[in-house]
Amino acid sequence: MGDRVAIVTGASSGLGRAVARKLAGADMRLCLVDRDAGGLAETAAMIGGAGESALLHQVDLSGAEACKRLVSATVDHFGRLDALCNIAGVIHMADTPDMPLDLYEQTLAVNLSAPFILSQAAIPHLLENNGAIVNVASSAAFIGEAYAAAYCASKWGLVGMTKAMAMEFVKQPIRINAVAPGGMMTNIAANMQFPKDADVELIRRYSGLRGLVEVDDVADMVCMLAGDAGRGFHGACINIDAGITAG
Repeated sequence: MGDRVAIVTGASSGLGRAVARKLAGADMRLCLVDRDAGGLAETAAMIGGAGESALLHQVDLSGAEACKRLVSATVDHFGRLDALCNIAGVIHMADTPDMPLDLYEQTLAVNLSAPFILSQAAIPHLLENNGAIVNVASSAAFIGEAYAAAYCASKWGLVGMTKAMAMEFVKQPIRINAVAPGGMMTNIAANMQFPKDADVELIRRYSGLRGLVEVDDVADMVCMLAGDAGRGFHGACINIDAGITAG
């Protein structure tokens, strides 16, 4: 196992799990983060178990102090940090007038505030190791999606934050990028519920003509940006959406 260390949020399933498996295959040690303890244990088993190579951190990322603690715990455990992969996300579809305030706040807390707070805590350590931050945005960061106002706001904000941080640190040894997938077959997609009165024609406008994006394809890009192969990227947001945002 190599010396490099990465934090992977949302690691209990879907894209986070795929990224964790690929980074482990590239000899990175990992802090696996999610609120689903059972899913984290399953991911750890897939990459060889917890211990020297994997630290499991069950946490609700909507809490600022919890985000700060997980970065400290990672550095305390492994002695360094080389990559922060902000993958965890939530989506609640709703008619805008009916969106519960608590779900709106949770969406922004997990999708936007958590990556910011984790980055705040991680950047000093990443600068020591020419490290990288990879944020997972969405095609919803580039087009309006009916019934997803809160989600779109969080992902548009995440892309803007990525570019702003990239400019702030353009003269320093860190890379900050994002990927923007279209719909993938993950737990989020499988459990997505639209309002009962949703207009199917409006949903089709952002569903894409080529179907869902492969999780492994997105994971490959995240891992590339998190590692040495991504050294030419800084301030980029790479769309992997099978043409949804093409026009």
